[in-house]
Amino acid sequence: MTSEVSSTSAVGALGDPAETRLARATRPLVAEHATNGESGFVALREGREAFAARYLLIEAAERTLDVQYYIWHNDMAGGLLLDALLRAAERGVRVRLLLDDNNTTGLDALLAAIDSQPGIEVRLFNPFRHRRWRVIDYLTDFARLNRRMHNKSLTADSRVTVVGGRNVGDEYFDVGHDVMFVDLDVLAIGRVVDDVSRDFERYWTSGAARLASEVLPPIDASSVTKQCEAVAGWREHPDAQSYRSALATLPFVRELLAGTLPFVWAVATMISDDPAKVLGRAKESQLLFTRLKALIGTPRTALRLISPYFVPGRDGVEYLGQLAARGARIEILTNSLEATDVAAVHAGYAKRRRPLLRAGIVLFELRRDGAAPSPAKLRSMAGSMGSSGSSLHAKTFAVDDARVFVGSFNFDPRSARLNTEIGFLIDSPAMAREISRAFAERIPQRAYRLTLGDGSRLQWENWCDDERVIVTSEPGTRAWQRTIVSLLSLLPIEWLL
Repeated sequence: MTSEVSSTSAVGALGDPAETRLARATRPLVAEHATNGESGFVALREGREAFAARYLLIEAAERTLDVQYYIWHNDMAGGLLLDALLRAAERGVRVRLLLDDNNTTGLDALLAAIDSQPGIEVRLFNPFRHRRWRVIDYLTDFARLNRRMHNKSLTADSRVTVVGGRNVGDEYFDVGHDVMFVDLDVLAIGRVVDDVSRDFERYWTSGAARLASEVLPPIDASSVTKQCEAVAGWREHPDAQSYRSALATLPFVRELLAGTLPFVWAVATMISDDPAKVLGRAKESQLLFTRLKALIGTPRTALRLISPYFVPGRDGVEYLGQLAARGARIEILTNSLEATDVAAVHAGYAKRRRPLLRAGIVLFELRRDGAAPSPAKLRSMAGSMGSSGSSLHAKTFAVDDARVFVGSFNFDPRSARLNTEIGFLIDSPAMAREISRAFAERIPQRAYRLTLGDGSRLQWENWCDDERVIVTSEPGTRAWQRTIVSLLSLLPIEWLL
């Protein structure tokens, strides 16, 4: 396996956590595959499995917890995980929580209270100077604040890690939310975990990571008590108790606790951006996108890509078209306008749809409802956005049915040039074939396939009860929404998306 990070130790003064429960549980499996340089992976496709993996790893940790996220909501999922982190610190685990500061509005008192507790330290990445009036910072320091840490990882005892697309919040973990994100993480053991631990250390000690105590306003003892009691209160919340009871019934949880999870073993490379990227100081060779292209090479037979925010730009369209012209099958799944949570990003993608289709690329757009509507419903869906549904948030692709990438990287200019990202490139035909099967079987059941009709008019095609149904206006949207996207697509903002 090729290491993509420095050799700085992530364990430091705590020593090697070689005798923790997690180490003992994983050691036989890791040793069996060590000579081949392989790591073990379990895909976390379902939201409740993804939450359970994080929660149980925090509960099992005995030495260290390194936690790095772009978004952490102060809701039930976020509260339960914060409570678990606080209890881990109380039993002697060193807890380090690194959050990007872009989405911490309204959380200053909570984060200050968490940071004040023994055994846990909070750092904020690329923080805002003005805590209340952040717009002032945007106006005076936009070039810096437009760059964010988009990485997502949780590593316990330097032995098990979870890396992928999910942030922390109810919508990512199937917790009674109007819109649930279709997302993907992997739980990993073996050699790549060392790389993730070293990479966390690189971010934790970088110049862009500031001590919370240096950034946040001071908080008095009574406020600390109030905030910590509110976090602990999530354990007794009826909804939380119901959710945890449902988790206990998952086959994944039983297999994880019994040590019988079916790992996929493969050689893998952890890739991440240099944290200097957020300050605009990373070299081209230090960018995840540059290294990823070098590692992949040129796809020969197939490229199957899943990305919620797909903004290929003119160069990306040309590149994908060249691959298709050479005989590679290119299939892409992204959000439809009715399913996306960022209309501006959809505008950057929408204006590239016709050139992509003309080049022979297969385009699918996830439906908001996530299930096949009846033919009559599909024909009448224009302007009928409901109050619940699905939105794609997974970031993964498969190359030549041989290699798979899973991580935080969106296929857009923002991920490539502005934000920092992390992911695994896994040499696993089995995982690649699973993505291929998804495009052949599951995705057509949950997404529209785009085609070009007469006069190059876009068509959204769906199969319902063996009937091919076609609509010629973006399903599930209103005229004003389509107008806004059309106007946004005319603006020179693609580099920001």
